[in-house]
Amino acid sequence: MTSQHPSTIAFNVGDVAADALAVEALARLQLVAHRFGLEIRLCHASRDLLDLIALAGLADVLRVEVEGEAEEREEPGGAEEERQLDDLTF
Repeated sequence: MTSQHPSTIAFNVGDVAADALAVEALARLQLVAHRFGLEIRLCHASRDLLDLIALAGLADVLRVEVEGEAEEREEPGGAEEERQLDDLTF
C-alpha cells in the first residue's frame, strides 16, 4: 500500500473578517477538507485574523501561509544562525 500526501488547497482569506464566526467557519472547512483527504492552507490572512486563530489555539490546525514564507513562519525580529554540529564556539 502506498502513502499519498493530501492535496492542498490555497484559500485566500484576505477579505475575511477577524471574528469568532470566521475562525469557526475556517476550522469547520479544514475539518471537512481533512475528511476528504485534503488540506486547506490560508493565504493573505490579516494580522488580526492570525492573532485570533492563535488565541483560539488553532494555529496548528488552520495552516496559515504568511506573506513571503510558504512553509514556516518566524516571529518578527527573530534570527537564527546556522552552525555545524561540531562547531560549538560562539
